[in-house]
Amino acid sequence: MSGPELAAQAIASIAPSAVIAFTAAAIFLGAGNGTMLAFVLATIVILCVGYIVSVFARKHASAGSLYTYVAQGLGPTGAFAAGVALLIGSWGIAAGSLGGAVSYASDLLQIFGVDATGTVWLIVLTIVIGGLATFFTIKGIRISARVSLVLELVSVAIIIIILLISALAWLGPDAWDPAQFSFEGVPFQGVAAGMVLGILGFVGFSSADALGREARNPHTAIPRAIMWSAVTVGVLYVFAAYTQIAVLGDELGEVASPLQAINDRIGMPVWFAPVLVFGVAASFFAVVVAPLNVVGRIIYVMGKEGIAPESFGRTHETLLTPHRVLLVAGPAAIVLDIILLLLGTHPMDIVVWVDTYGTYGYMVAYSLVAVAGIIYTRRVGMKNTLVWVCAVIAVVAMAWVFFANVWPVPAFPLNVIPYLFVATMLAAFARFWWIKAKRPEVLDRVGKTHIEELTGIG
Repeated sequence: MSGPELAAQAIASIAPSAVIAFTAAAIFLGAGNGTMLAFVLATIVILCVGYIVSVFARKHASAGSLYTYVAQGLGPTGAFAAGVALLIGSWGIAAGSLGGAVSYASDLLQIFGVDATGTVWLIVLTIVIGGLATFFTIKGIRISARVSLVLELVSVAIIIIILLISALAWLGPDAWDPAQFSFEGVPFQGVAAGMVLGILGFVGFSSADALGREARNPHTAIPRAIMWSAVTVGVLYVFAAYTQIAVLGDELGEVASPLQAINDRIGMPVWFAPVLVFGVAASFFAVVVAPLNVVGRIIYVMGKEGIAPESFGRTHETLLTPHRVLLVAGPAAIVLDIILLLLGTHPMDIVVWVDTYGTYGYMVAYSLVAVAGIIYTRRVGMKNTLVWVCAVIAVVAMAWVFFANVWPVPAFPLNVIPYLFVATMLAAFARFWWIKAKRPEVLDRVGKTHIEELTGIG
């Protein structure tokens, strides 16, 4: 895979179009004109995490992602914790985003006169969309990355078009909004709380680090893809937040769909509404595909090392993808969404609930890799002043994100999701403790499988 394809994998995992569609409005409720500042600060935090990940990626090219990196600093126990947390994060984001893709696909069909609102319709869409996502990941990382790239580029282009038309053609001279730069009267507590959503908007940005086997010149290409994808998406978020506030003002916190409200406000042609809805649906689909790729490759490495069942450490004979893992992870996401739909859950509630579950995994993984970065660089004798600074910023920020998500206690079911996450981690550690007691030699292999060793077909 080339550098741009790696960046596409990272950007598709973030799904900026889907984030833009909702996040700015949610932050605006508490931060007001400080919404743009919240995104700027969130971008800085993510760049700190990205820098530490890049330090590892320059030395260790592996499909194991943060699992392999954390092993270099925190050993087998830390690596296992990071690997499981990242698996929860990646699979949770994939399963949750499947609900978003279904919701917007349903909306798109309704625009064309098809009443795709019933439970049966939603289940059919879940099976079709989830099945396609699984197919693309099994077919090959290159094709799935390109599908993600095309869909996300289309959706981002659609959103940028409507934002540029809003700012340049509709607002004109009024596009300059000095209130968003003065910060006068901005509730900084609201900005801090808004950073929570801002940071969550970058979840999955480091997914390119799991593609060490497929990347050309991975020691150079992966760090660049991680950092540039974070910078690009951060700039896009800041621009989108600024424009949405400039166009909608206080209504941003009141409308159900800000982008569609802008579409109606500026008088876009009738045909543009379905294009806009398609763009958001495409973004959600892209973020189903990309995290599944990460799940496949992490469990693949765990299987090679004996942490996961060894059958998962082998690839398809001709496609050379971890098909066994993907044939479990993809259908599992479909089944979870179908169960929630049968219980009467709205698809967008699936996004909120399951993505929140996945986000806890990413927070733990990011915190562990930050701490591991300090230990690793000191152990190998690298200058690590900047690593220290970035690690402190990252860990403190992630701790704040976690605290802001559990206190004040949110309504059900968000109040139980942290405990479901902890229960999942403990259940996974039962496997680790069994290996430690029965097969301690396996722990010596943790974090030592790099791209040169990633072989095994069958």
